[in-house]
Amino acid sequence: MNCFFTRWKTLLRQPWRNPVCSTAQISNYAAESSSEQGPGIRHWNKRISQLIRAGLFDEARLVFDEMPQRSTVTWNAMITGYVKRKEISKARKLFDEMPDRDRDIVSWNLMISGYVSCHCVGTRYLEEGRRMFDRMPERDFVSWNTMISGYAKSGRMNDAICLFNSMPDRNIVSWNAMITGFLQNGEVTTAIEWYFKMPKRDSASLSALISGLIQNGDLDDAARILLDVGAKIKIDDREEDIIHAFNTLIAGYGQRGRASEARNLFDQIPFYLNRFDGEKKKFQRNVVSWNSMIMCYVRVGDIVSARTLFDQMLDRDTVSWNTMISGYVRASNMEQASNLFFKMPNHDTFSWNMMISGYSQVGNLDLALNFFDKMPEKNLVSWNSIISGHKDHGKYEAAIKLFVRMQFEGKKPDKHTISSVLGACAGLIALELGAGQFSRREPFLML
Repeated sequence: MNCFFTRWKTLLRQPWRNPVCSTAQISNYAAESSSEQGPGIRHWNKRISQLIRAGLFDEARLVFDEMPQRSTVTWNAMITGYVKRKEISKARKLFDEMPDRDRDIVSWNLMISGYVSCHCVGTRYLEEGRRMFDRMPERDFVSWNTMISGYAKSGRMNDAICLFNSMPDRNIVSWNAMITGFLQNGEVTTAIEWYFKMPKRDSASLSALISGLIQNGDLDDAARILLDVGAKIKIDDREEDIIHAFNTLIAGYGQRGRASEARNLFDQIPFYLNRFDGEKKKFQRNVVSWNSMIMCYVRVGDIVSARTLFDQMLDRDTVSWNTMISGYVRASNMEQASNLFFKMPNHDTFSWNMMISGYSQVGNLDLALNFFDKMPEKNLVSWNSIISGHKDHGKYEAAIKLFVRMQFEGKKPDKHTISSVLGACAGLIALELGAGQFSRREPFLML
């Protein structure tokens, strides 16, 4: 038996380059599994799952086809793989081949979710999902909620309502699915009405409603409900959903340039100067709250307010530093941007690119090139910034030389790179033509 295990592990670690050979080897080991009391079915199932997670789906199917016996878990693992790959016809074929004794409610739910996830391809998949739903010997919350979500995503809210009303029992997920469906289809008023009709709500319900209202542009309704309902929700272990809703709405106001409304929300979130006071409080400002509010001020050009908040932060992450630096770059205040950059504990590619872009925009190409040369790892944005910076300030020859260097270092240009280089070439030709015209006219000017 130990000998079998050794050969089995060796086989499944091979690169699987020859399907024919692999099939023969699996057949041999499968035979040994029966005759030598090799690994049990759980070992086979585990290996199939490992292969699927590793993206080796064809190899997983080879193992499946040669298994001496299969369990419900085996069949469901393969069906899951096909569903995730959107190969719904293959999943259905396997489902139909399953012995009735091996099918469980998970098998049915997998197929229904597979059909529902293909709703964008056409209505026939959704209809087939409904037919399977109607054939189910038994259903659970997952079955009902999956089908409701499918109708909602397809814009068929009347069908979703009929199904919802037919449910023998409903949970919070069922209600959330309906509310999300109304919001996805622009029925904001109905979504709010259903939210307040819910017999029981949790913070996830509120978060889903607020996110949907923001997506529909109803920020003021979102703020009203959030401030009214959010404070009344029973404190539970899902308070992170509430703070997520606040952060999402702050960012939504920021994207629309409404910094004062965003600040009003921000001020409603508790803030503890003493870390120990807020240690066990989940509903308090987190780093995303601070970053979102700082970005609001940056968007409207209020760099003073942004910096005031930045200086008040107890904990900053890379986004905090980059957001504040970007504010100074937007304001062309490269002195302050540089000061923050050198105080920043950990730079990322975005940090370096902002400095290169900022100095290029203000025409300080020497410093831009200095940052570019010191950058540990350059990406396409880095090259495009330094090349376009030189082109925009009439340094055409330097821009072309940087492009040549880019190719020499193995970096592939995109349309923005090509546009800058073509602009530099055109500028260089224009300079040369202009110089030629000037030299030809010079004798006449002398007269």
